[in-house]
Amino acid sequence: MAGLASVLFGRPIATSRDEGERVGPARGVAILGLDALASAAYGPEALLTVLRPLGLGGVRYVVPLTALVVVVLVALALSYRQTIDAYPDGGGAYTVAKKNLGTKASLLAAVALALDYVLNVAVAISAGVGALVSAVPSLLPHALAICLGLLAVLVVVNLRGVRATGLLFMVPTYLFIGTILVVLGIGAAKVLGGGVHPGPPAASTVTAPAWLLVRAFANGCTAMTGVEAVSNGTPIFRKPTEVGARRTLTAIVAVLVVLLAGIALLAASYGLTATEPGAPGYESLLSRLTSTIVGRGPLYYVTIASVIAVLAFSANTSFADFPRVCRMLAVDRFLPEPFVHRGRRLVFSHGIVVLGLFSAVLLVVFRGITDRLIPLFAVGALSAFTMSQIGMVAHWRKQRGRHARRALVLNAVGAVATGATLIVVLVAKLAEGAWISVALVAGMFVVLEKVRAHYDFIARATATASSLALGPPRSPIAVVPMRRWDAIALKAMRFAIGFADDVVAVQVLTGDREVDDLSSRWDSLAVEPLAAEGRKPPRLVVLRSEYRQLYAPLLDFVAQLERDHADRAIAVIVPELVEAHWYDHLLHNHTASMMKALLLFRGGPQTVIVNVPFYLREWGPERIRLAVPGLRRGKRLLRAR
Repeated sequence: MAGLASVLFGRPIATSRDEGERVGPARGVAILGLDALASAAYGPEALLTVLRPLGLGGVRYVVPLTALVVVVLVALALSYRQTIDAYPDGGGAYTVAKKNLGTKASLLAAVALALDYVLNVAVAISAGVGALVSAVPSLLPHALAICLGLLAVLVVVNLRGVRATGLLFMVPTYLFIGTILVVLGIGAAKVLGGGVHPGPPAASTVTAPAWLLVRAFANGCTAMTGVEAVSNGTPIFRKPTEVGARRTLTAIVAVLVVLLAGIALLAASYGLTATEPGAPGYESLLSRLTSTIVGRGPLYYVTIASVIAVLAFSANTSFADFPRVCRMLAVDRFLPEPFVHRGRRLVFSHGIVVLGLFSAVLLVVFRGITDRLIPLFAVGALSAFTMSQIGMVAHWRKQRGRHARRALVLNAVGAVATGATLIVVLVAKLAEGAWISVALVAGMFVVLEKVRAHYDFIARATATASSLALGPPRSPIAVVPMRRWDAIALKAMRFAIGFADDVVAVQVLTGDREVDDLSSRWDSLAVEPLAAEGRKPPRLVVLRSEYRQLYAPLLDFVAQLERDHADRAIAVIVPELVEAHWYDHLLHNHTASMMKALLLFRGGPQTVIVNVPFYLREWGPERIRLAVPGLRRGKRLLRAR
């Protein structure tokens, strides 16, 4: 198993090598920028999908609506640059809100952000597969299976570590940027050369209802998701972390603005609309735009291949940041402790696996169709954006100086822009499915508060100011359950007699099979040998179960001992056979494991459970040690075998 783990996930990395696992801006763009960059492939298309009822007349609105999206995007990016400077250790929405707005606000921001990351994985993978089936329509019936396969690959790749992830994703990232820029450049040259003639002129006279434009803008806002990823993931950069993070964010946003503007302008110039998602004959906007500009030659297939790769791998941004959000929540006891700890490759493995499972559920529920997921998308991201910007305004209000005043104004503009956009998105998408996101945020908020309340309860219940003063010594009563007299039971009995003065052997007889009642042999097996050594012999209690229950009589006996001896601990010594191979365990009924579980959950405050394993892989040494009458005879028996 260890060898298979090394092949899949790589060799374990020591904690001391943490600094060597950090990255620079080049890899940072591939790790944290794929989400934002890939949104250029589905953001404009999501906008045009809403305008489909207008036909070619809707195309003329794509440029002004995209320009509005770009304005909000730039304001958001400038705001997050300041967040990086103020919180170089990871200034995500949760950290900013916690330090400036309080616990409940930070928890709301974290929940919204976590939901956005889960949705981003589902949307990114479904969009990537959508681009694939556009190029190869015969794969449409297998879209969901391909989505789940890509998700599994992403989980494994991210479990291998940050540097491995960045190295793998650099090629498709920069290939995507390069090919799209080449296609946009060729398209722009053709438009400027006057060789492009879009649809009929009459189409430009169509007037869109205001409500339709609002919905289109709300869909287009999906292009803003992922901008916060750099501020959340600042700790992955080499020191000084804020310098690498700022450069990475600037590069990502600059490229994204060029891509969004170029796609919108050329879609309007060529008169390209969106096709119906999930329907036969569906073709993504980028596929149509690329084939229209350069035809279906080698450049088309290289471009579409890079689009597919980046869309599918853009989910990696969530895999980089979702586990960090989970870690921060776990540190503050809103999530279980395992989310705090890093795995074999210095990544937060539990968060990666949980993200993969949640995303798989979404893909299955929505059948891997991007358009069905879009209404749920962006609500969480914009909520987190707004909370973060409001938190930064509160942060700068505590500071003094001209820089603080300028920064406050910039973050205030960002808060207003994202807040207004959030309201628009909520109103426009509420009936289409955004209510599901709102309900999920509310539900997750309640669950995390319940988790924190549970941990607070445990802290109060286990808190003590008592010292280690023991008082009058009282040895425990040792209870040894056994089915028969064998080497397994003998080892447990010898252990019990070694630390307890009062030992009780308990034999439960169910009548299901022939098991020797030890009552007739107990004196010769236990009482007389110990009496000869001057030791107190153990008692034997035989319990007969009329209803063939093995565990209930023992639990009742232990409970009665607790009532009769309220001032003493009851140590239940559980003998257990440990097979040499994992597959040998299939041949046993694991009564010891079940007994320990029942004692653990149903035992009283005085009960202590002690496991005494008997290892078959070391049966020779065990037999020698337990042999009677002496070690020499045991050695002879072992050699004879």
